[in-house]
Amino acid sequence: MNKVVDIEKIKPFFKDGMTLMIGGFLACGTPEKLIDMLLELNVKDLTIIANDTSFPDRGLGRLVVNGQVKKVIVSHIGTNPETGRLMNEGKLEVELCPQGTLIERIRAGGSGLGGVLTPTGVGTIVEEGKQKLTINGKEYLLELPLRADVALIKGSIVDEFGNTFYKGTTRNFNPIIAFAADTVIVEAEEIVKVGELRPEDAMTPGVLVDYIIKGGEGFDS
Repeated sequence: MNKVVDIEKIKPFFKDGMTLMIGGFLACGTPEKLIDMLLELNVKDLTIIANDTSFPDRGLGRLVVNGQVKKVIVSHIGTNPETGRLMNEGKLEVELCPQGTLIERIRAGGSGLGGVLTPTGVGTIVEEGKQKLTINGKEYLLELPLRADVALIKGSIVDEFGNTFYKGTTRNFNPIIAFAADTVIVEAEEIVKVGELRPEDAMTPGVLVDYIIKGGEGFDS
C-alpha cells in the first residue's frame, strides 16, 4: 500500500478550531513543509500540543506569530518571545506541563489509558485544578491523557507504507505523537520502497501512518 500523496490531498483535513500535535524540539525534527501549508491555509483557533513553541521564524512558532493559535500545551515556550508576549496580554492560552509528564500524557492518550499518576508538580502551581491521590502514603497528581485530531511528524527516511526512521535527535516527540492522533501525516526527507528500510530502523511502524508527503532535506540533526 503506497501512502505517498500530493500535499493538495491533505489540505481538506485542516479546519479552524482543531487540535494538532506537531513533532520537534526547537524546530529540530519539525515538518516545516506542513507548517508552510498551514500558514497558506490560514486555519485559525488551533490548539497545538508540542514540546515547545520553537522560534518566531522556524517551526510551529511561525503559526503563533501569524495569529493562528488559540492554545498551546507545551513543556516550555522555547525561544519564541512572541508566545510570551501573547500569553502576558491574554491573547494566547499557554498550558505548561513538565516535559516528562507531557510525553507520558501523550503516551497515555495513544494507549487508551485514563491518565498518568506522577509526583511531579505536587505542592506547586502545577497541581491547581487537578485531582490528587495518595498511594502508599505518597501524593500523586492525576494527569489526563492527550490526543489530537491530526499529528504532523517529520521522518528522515520513510518507506511507502509509512515505516519511519528518524536521524539523531530529530526523533524526539515524533514517535510518541504518532500514537495519539486520529490522523497521522509524515513529512519525509527521503522516501524509499517497502523493504529498503531495515526493520530495526522502523522507529514508527507504518500501520500508524495515514499519509506521507515529500518534504525537503532538513538542516537539523
